[in-house]
Amino acid sequence: MTSARLPRPLLLTTIATLATIVCFTPAFAKDVTVTITNFAFAPATVTIAAGDSVTFVNGDDTIHSVVADDGSFHSDGLDTNDKATFSFAKAGQIAYHCGLHPFMKGEIVVK
Repeated sequence: MTSARLPRPLLLTTIATLATIVCFTPAFAKDVTVTITNFAFAPATVTIAAGDSVTFVNGDDTIHSVVADDGSFHSDGLDTNDKATFSFAKAGQIAYHCGLHPFMKGEIVVK
Protein backbone atom coordinates (compact mmCIF):
# COMPACT_ATOMS: atom_id res chain seq x y z
CA MET A 1 0.00 0.00 0.00
CA THR A 2 1.40 3.40 -0.95
CA SER A 3 0.71 6.54 1.01
CA ALA A 4 -0.28 9.70 -0.81
CA ARG A 5 1.89 12.74 -0.14
CA LEU A 6 1.14 16.35 -0.80
CA PRO A 7 3.67 18.24 -2.90
CA ARG A 8 5.97 20.24 -0.60
CA PRO A 9 4.70 23.74 -1.66
CA LEU A 10 1.09 22.68 -1.08
CA LEU A 11 1.97 21.12 2.27
CA LEU A 12 3.74 24.31 3.43
CA THR A 13 0.84 26.48 2.29
CA THR A 14 -1.64 24.26 4.15
CA ILE A 15 0.43 24.39 7.35
CA ALA A 16 0.80 28.18 7.11
CA THR A 17 -2.95 28.61 6.58
CA LEU A 18 -3.82 26.44 9.57
CA ALA A 19 -1.32 28.27 11.76
CA THR A 20 -2.85 31.62 10.74
CA ILE A 21 -6.35 30.42 11.60
CA VAL A 22 -5.28 29.12 15.01
CA CYS A 23 -3.20 32.19 15.91
CA PHE A 24 -5.62 34.88 14.77
CA THR A 25 -9.00 33.44 15.70
CA PRO A 26 -10.42 35.89 18.24
CA ALA A 27 -11.61 34.63 21.61
CA PHE A 28 -15.33 34.95 22.13
CA ALA A 29 -16.52 37.47 24.67
CA LYS A 30 -18.38 36.07 27.65
CA ASP A 31 -21.54 37.29 29.30
CA VAL A 32 -21.80 37.14 33.08
CA THR A 33 -25.20 37.38 34.80
CA VAL A 34 -25.86 39.36 37.97
CA THR A 35 -29.25 38.71 39.51
CA ILE A 36 -31.08 41.35 41.51
CA THR A 37 -32.85 39.53 44.31
CA ASN A 38 -33.93 40.41 47.87
CA PHE A 39 -32.74 44.00 47.32
CA ALA A 40 -29.18 42.90 46.55
CA PHE A 41 -26.94 42.22 43.54
CA ALA A 42 -25.82 38.58 43.39
CA PRO A 43 -22.95 38.17 43.10
CA ALA A 44 -22.07 41.60 44.42
CA THR A 45 -18.65 41.53 42.74
CA VAL A 46 -17.89 40.00 39.36
CA THR A 47 -14.54 39.73 37.61
CA ILE A 48 -14.53 39.70 33.82
CA ALA A 49 -12.09 40.13 30.94
CA ALA A 50 -11.99 43.25 28.80
CA GLY A 51 -14.56 42.81 26.03
CA ASP A 52 -16.95 40.77 28.20
CA SER A 53 -20.41 41.91 29.21
CA VAL A 54 -22.56 41.78 32.30
CA THR A 55 -26.31 41.19 32.15
CA PHE A 56 -28.36 42.34 35.11
CA VAL A 57 -31.64 40.44 35.62
CA ASN A 58 -34.23 41.73 38.07
CA GLY A 59 -35.60 38.82 40.08
CA ASP A 60 -37.43 41.04 42.58
CA ASP A 61 -41.05 42.17 42.47
CA THR A 62 -39.81 45.74 42.84
CA ILE A 63 -38.39 47.96 40.09
CA HIS A 64 -34.61 48.47 40.28
CA SER A 65 -32.01 50.17 38.10
CA VAL A 66 -28.26 49.77 37.68
CA VAL A 67 -26.12 52.93 37.78
CA ALA A 68 -22.32 53.13 37.58
CA ASP A 69 -20.88 55.39 40.26
CA ASP A 70 -18.64 56.98 37.60
CA GLY A 71 -21.57 57.53 35.20
CA SER A 72 -20.22 55.10 32.57
CA PHE A 73 -23.50 53.16 32.35
CA HIS A 74 -27.09 53.48 33.52
CA SER A 75 -30.12 51.27 32.99
CA ASP A 76 -33.74 52.24 32.77
CA GLY A 77 -35.98 50.95 35.54
CA LEU A 78 -36.00 47.15 35.41
CA ASP A 79 -39.29 45.48 36.30
CA THR A 80 -39.50 41.81 37.31
CA ASN A 81 -37.50 39.63 34.86
CA ASP A 82 -36.31 42.65 32.85
CA LYS A 83 -32.65 42.65 31.76
CA ALA A 84 -29.96 45.21 31.00
CA THR A 85 -26.61 44.31 29.43
CA PHE A 86 -23.44 46.38 29.40
CA SER A 87 -20.07 45.61 27.76
CA PHE A 88 -16.73 46.62 29.22
CA ALA A 89 -13.82 47.33 26.87
CA LYS A 90 -11.01 48.35 29.20
CA ALA A 91 -9.52 47.21 32.48
CA GLY A 92 -10.56 48.82 35.73
CA GLN A 93 -12.94 48.65 38.66
CA ILE A 94 -16.44 50.04 38.34
CA ALA A 95 -18.61 50.42 41.42
CA TYR A 96 -22.36 50.55 40.81
CA HIS A 97 -25.61 50.84 42.75
CA CYS A 98 -29.36 50.75 42.30
CA GLY A 99 -30.59 54.21 41.32
CA LEU A 100 -33.80 53.69 43.31
CA HIS A 101 -32.27 51.97 46.34
CA PRO A 102 -28.74 53.40 46.80
CA PHE A 103 -27.89 50.98 49.63
CA MET A 104 -27.77 48.22 46.97
CA LYS A 105 -24.15 48.16 45.75
CA GLY A 106 -21.89 46.05 43.57
CA GLU A 107 -18.63 46.12 41.67
CA ILE A 108 -17.35 44.97 38.29
CA VAL A 109 -13.63 44.20 38.02
CA VAL A 110 -12.41 44.22 34.42
CA LYS A 111 -9.02 42.62 33.80
